[in-house]
Amino acid sequence: TALVLALAGALLLALVGLVDDRWNLPARVRLAVQLAVAAGFVAVAGPGVAAWALLPLVLSLVWMTNLYNFMDGSDGLAGGMAVWGFAACAVAAFGHGDLTLAALCASVAAAAAGFLCFNFPPARIFMGDSGSVPLGFLAGALGCVGVMGNRWPAWFPVLVFSPFIVDASVTLARRALRGERVWQAHRTHYYQRLVQMGYGHRGVAVRAYGLMAACGGSALLVMDRGVALQCFVITMWTFVYMVVGFRIDRAWRRSG
Repeated sequence: TALVLALAGALLLALVGLVDDRWNLPARVRLAVQLAVAAGFVAVAGPGVAAWALLPLVLSLVWMTNLYNFMDGSDGLAGGMAVWGFAACAVAAFGHGDLTLAALCASVAAAAAGFLCFNFPPARIFMGDSGSVPLGFLAGALGCVGVMGNRWPAWFPVLVFSPFIVDASVTLARRALRGERVWQAHRTHYYQRLVQMGYGHRGVAVRAYGLMAACGGSALLVMDRGVALQCFVITMWTFVYMVVGFRIDRAWRRSG
């Protein structure tokens, strides 16, 4: 039921995204649909979730849905995240005997790989809201399905998709602290800065793929190991992101 609901929600978001790509729907309409889809999924798929966690879970799903769209601003980036992220989830689900979840995650990864053949820089086709929004929702929803079914710990999908989660979340928080209108288009994501600093779409994509593969691989390696090792890996990646963010910030300031 949860998987069917996740697919139904993704399909609805894809249709709304297609309309938005063609006719520019108001942001409040898109947000209302996203909230309804996330709330419906949580209500049906998460009956065992504590009452205090329901609202944070819905908001987290909506944020994941949107951040994937925010990160779809460089050729090959969002498609690559889908390939690496959902492939890691497929391997994890298969390793725990959930063939249905594994097949669904693998199907998303395979579809993204086919798309990436034409989206890798220089891109000939683009994802748009009809592609990025449902992918973000599926990343969050299938991550929740795996947690609720004890296929992986809660930190696993967060680490697997952390290249997108960290960039989008840190950028949004910094813009909010500066009093900027966070819903307006901008070019201050870390990946956007790298493109503007001369790495180009291809250079950013290749470097991002390495990061995505490392995050997914390390998550798979320690998923069934002791808590101490898991905490070490999570702490290590926190430090890595802090260092990388600091270096990009410094290079950006020097570039003027």
